[in-house]
Amino acid sequence: MSDPKLAASGLTGVEVHGMTRSAFILRGALAAGSVYGAATIGPFVGQALAMSGGDVDVVNFALTLEYLEADFYKKAQALGLSGTAMKLAKEFGDAESQHVDALTQTVKKLGGAPAKKPTFQFPIKDEQSFLMLAQTLEDTGVSAYNGAAPQIQSKEVLGAAGSIVQVEARHAAAIRLQRSQPPAPAAFDKTLQKPEVLKAVKPLIKA
Repeated sequence: MSDPKLAASGLTGVEVHGMTRSAFILRGALAAGSVYGAATIGPFVGQALAMSGGDVDVVNFALTLEYLEADFYKKAQALGLSGTAMKLAKEFGDAESQHVDALTQTVKKLGGAPAKKPTFQFPIKDEQSFLMLAQTLEDTGVSAYNGAAPQIQSKEVLGAAGSIVQVEARHAAAIRLQRSQPPAPAAFDKTLQKPEVLKAVKPLIKA
């Protein structure tokens, strides 16, 4: 279960600069998480993608999320992290880069154009801030994939997304252990209903 205070302390400082639809949805998802915690992102993403153009839009949103995570771990490796934290940053960064490659190819196979990579800024300056934001971003990824899954039409694409979200959840658990926290603190992630999330997020979303 995600901690809203933890989310607010990290997600409000993450900047996404890009004009694509996927970048816009990602900004909205991060805004949702900054208000109520990462577990609330799923309903927002599901609502946003329900009005999309099908599997290409869903996969491009996932691709944009993976761009963010891959860049985050790349930046973290320049912070002078300790042994275990650096090992996680390298391993997780490599995994996110592989996700980027796989999703890029999936969009092309679906006959679409891969989303352009936005630019990002992350409020991390040391190992503690890296671990805090890593936990929040991994929780964000899990919630976002869960929200997107019902909008996927292709069984093949749904299976691929399912294989990625499991890895994101393992990342989140590993980061929690590094922070001396329970890897799975609750049996279920609590969330709000779609209208509550959308009402809270609407003033925070800027094109």
